[in-house]
Amino acid sequence: MLKIEAYNIKGSCPIYKKGDIFSILDGYKLKTEGLICMHSLASIMPYYVALSKGVSPKELGLGTGNVAFVHCPDPCEYTDGGTVTFRLTIAE
Repeated sequence: MLKIEAYNIKGSCPIYKKGDIFSILDGYKLKTEGLICMHSLASIMPYYVALSKGVSPKELGLGTGNVAFVHCPDPCEYTDGGTVTFRLTIAE
C-alpha cells in the first residue's frame, strides 16, 4: 500500500487540507473517502508504480527510508490557488 498525505500546503488549496489522506492499493487501486484533485495525480503518477513495487524513495531522488515527497504543479503565487506537498509512505 502507498499512503499519500497532504503534508504541507502553501496558499489555499480548494481540495485538500493538511493531513488529508488517500491510498493506492496493489499498485493501481485508488482508495479515498474524499475528493481527489487531478493536478495532484499528475505529480504522483510518475512514481506510484515504482514505489508500490518496492523501489526506494532514495533511489528515485524523492526521500529516504520508506517516505517520498512530491509537489503539486499548481504555481499558487500566480493562480491564487494552493501548492500541496505530498508525503508518500510505503506501507505493508
